[in-house]
Amino acid sequence: MLRAEKSQVVERLHAALAEAEVVVVTHYKGLTVAELGELRGQLRAVGGTLKVAKNRLAKRALEGTPFTGMADLLEGPTAIAFAREPVGVPKALVDYARKNEKLVIVGGGLKGSLLDAEAVKALAELPSLDVLRAGLVGLLQAPAARLAGVLQAPGGQLARLLKAYSDKQAA
Repeated sequence: MLRAEKSQVVERLHAALAEAEVVVVTHYKGLTVAELGELRGQLRAVGGTLKVAKNRLAKRALEGTPFTGMADLLEGPTAIAFAREPVGVPKALVDYARKNEKLVIVGGGLKGSLLDAEAVKALAELPSLDVLRAGLVGLLQAPAARLAGVLQAPGGQLARLLKAYSDKQAA
């Protein structure tokens, strides 16, 4: 790879990492090209990206980003996954690592803080942003639904009372 190509790779990776909320470093030794393609597809589905770059170039790309401290994790055959949404990528990687033991999660970072492998797995257990939003909407709608039920109850009771009275009169 020529020096100009290397600088372009570093610039592109640096720009992507600067915008990312979460970065996860993995070892992929033993994974086939098809398995890596499958993993990339799963990450793409949750808004993430998987990049395989030379460690030296990846360390340069990390400089000046909130993930600078992760440079020590880049040893051996590493792949870097990143995304703007903090839960989807760790969840997809942990799910894939459960199915395929060749993928090993080394660690990661969450907007400025370093995470070890266990912290990445704990992050994967959190509900996604969409699930949290749905729960919040449900909480906001619950009082209105209860209020509507309370307001309808007296009317229903009055209707049942009148029905019982008319049935009594008819008998």
